[in-house]
Amino acid sequence: MRVTLLGTGDTTGTPTVGCDCDTCEAARERGVSRSRFSVHVANERTGESLLVDFSPDFRQQFLAADVPLPDAGLVTHIHFDHLDGLGNVYRLVDGLPVHAPAETDPATDRSVAETIRDKYDYLEDRIGVHARDPFEPFETCGFEVRFVPVDHPPLVCYGVVIEDPETGATLSLTGDTSYDVPERSRDALAGADLLLADAIVPASLCEHHPIGGRHEGPDGVPRTFGTKHMTREGALALADELDADRTRLVHLAHYYPADEAFAEPLAVDGEVYDL
Repeated sequence: MRVTLLGTGDTTGTPTVGCDCDTCEAARERGVSRSRFSVHVANERTGESLLVDFSPDFRQQFLAADVPLPDAGLVTHIHFDHLDGLGNVYRLVDGLPVHAPAETDPATDRSVAETIRDKYDYLEDRIGVHARDPFEPFETCGFEVRFVPVDHPPLVCYGVVIEDPETGATLSLTGDTSYDVPERSRDALAGADLLLADAIVPASLCEHHPIGGRHEGPDGVPRTFGTKHMTREGALALADELDADRTRLVHLAHYYPADEAFAEPLAVDGEVYDL
């Protein structure tokens, strides 16, 4: 399993357009990017590849990373920075299966799968949307895949577990989530060779959020920034609990102070991991 981090940023990315903060300037000087979130997972045993989330930066990500177009896709939730790149597959692929959760979202009265079908009805001859129940494994690209519910109010959102059934290599993604990941989902995400964990900002920035932080650890440090995302400290605490062999922090905002923004284990676009 070869994992390529196509996009490791939050909704505005780093550098952020029009921003001259120290972190964005440092990214430009270093020649690094954190575009909107997306992960490419290649099965080198079968020659197929899977894309987790369709970033609005789809075109540039694939040109920069020089990875093959996907044979299938997953969508974790309907926020634009994870879904709106799907339109890029027009005239690039033919018959792309897109797997998405089947659970109805009380906030929209539709599932993620139903929302994709409606929004991208003009792609009906190019993609096939497959609704999947949470926790139920399904096969795609030679992998066994499960969507696991996480906590990203007000919309439903899911983490993902991807395993090669022949080698046992496992990739876990928390998806966009607060620290309040349900226990059953924590169990499913545990023990991965590589964990990609949402860590939008350091906990020190919670004092600037209108509602501050939540889920303080024993040291009083917030593990959730506001309501939707983990802090760096929260993501590391979760990673420690999940006992992943390796952890990379993703979905990172340009609000990280410049002297912290590129320190381990914060990821940047283009990183590749062979599991």
